[in-house]
Amino acid sequence: MATKQKTPLKELPAIPAELVDQFVKGPMTAEAVQDLSMAFKKALIERALGAELGHHLGYPPGGDRPEQATNQRNGKSRKTVLTDDGPLQVEIPRDRDGSFAPILIPKHERRFTGFDDKIIAMYARGMTVREIQGFLAEQYGTEVSPEFISSVTDAVMDEVTAWQTRPLETMYPVVFFDALRVKIREDGVVRNKAVYLALAVLPDGTRDILGLWIEQTEGAKFWMKVFNELKTRGTQDILIAVTDGLKGMEQSLNAVFPATTLQTCIVHLIRSSLDYASWKERRTVAAALKPIYTAPTVEAALAALAEFEQGPWGQRYAPIAEAWRRAWDRVIPFFTFPPAIRKVIYTTNAIESINAQLRRAVKTRGHFPSDEAATKLLWLVLRNVTDGWGSATHDWKAAMNQFAVIYAERFTDPYR
Repeated sequence: MATKQKTPLKELPAIPAELVDQFVKGPMTAEAVQDLSMAFKKALIERALGAELGHHLGYPPGGDRPEQATNQRNGKSRKTVLTDDGPLQVEIPRDRDGSFAPILIPKHERRFTGFDDKIIAMYARGMTVREIQGFLAEQYGTEVSPEFISSVTDAVMDEVTAWQTRPLETMYPVVFFDALRVKIREDGVVRNKAVYLALAVLPDGTRDILGLWIEQTEGAKFWMKVFNELKTRGTQDILIAVTDGLKGMEQSLNAVFPATTLQTCIVHLIRSSLDYASWKERRTVAAALKPIYTAPTVEAALAALAEFEQGPWGQRYAPIAEAWRRAWDRVIPFFTFPPAIRKVIYTTNAIESINAQLRRAVKTRGHFPSDEAATKLLWLVLRNVTDGWGSATHDWKAAMNQFAVIYAERFTDPYR
């Protein structure tokens, strides 16, 4: 997801003190301030609509109609619109031939600027449609239907499509791939499906979510589709792909990005190793494993693995060493990199942190009615998560210099 810069607070135009004095004669209650604010908003909206109609007709209210003009004002109609502060009844000016199409409050529109954003913000925080209904009724005295809320949130799908198909960078130094499981109804049956994310580190150290994909089963065919999509959108090279043993990825990655180094997540491997040990022994077993992944070279790491395997913990928990040996081909690239790059690719914690926030949002859902419904919510959560991004990854400068040395033109001149 593209990074955003925070915009400064917009300065509001000053309201003349004389105007304020006309309404504020002394202390006011919160209800009185709210009522006055709504009355002022109503007056502003109606004045703006009148100005729109005047522009449409070619002459202002109360002005002389041009001789060549055939259209004219034709009274007003009442309309209740939903605003950030609750429902508001306004008078909409009409013209005789019905050609006036207001921009401020379009025809057939029942919501004023900002109200949709409020609903979408609540939805993105994991609130269900029923909870949003209850909140609007309690806070604004506004009754809305589930269909209404769905229509508002469905409007973001155009943004999702644009985001999922946007052009990408030519080269990414590191891309992390990870997945989480969600329940989605399909063909009348609730199924466990995987949501896959790709989190990239850009050459300047900033981060970006490249896309999200929903699939029931992973495999080479699925990953071939993902990698070809990334390539079609402009990515020609990925230096290092970090993952946690996602099935079928290695074969597809080699086919689409043959020069990419596939690195297993060391932290994932440590965690899965500790699953074999009791809670009381985990810290001690973790300390025994540390010489393996902190070794300076591949040879030293292999020797440390053999020492662990022959030691008391390796003998007691034989599956741990076996798991490391099975994954060894995807572990050893780690030892060819200097410490600065190791620090960047050591773990997929960055993408796991995102997944944790996604899980919190879907926790109250039970299940989604469709892939599209799941995509809609997950994208809104991602938009909130990435809104504050902008700074480079920690200690990126040191890693960037090492990438430039190791990968040369692949890093420094990706447009060659």
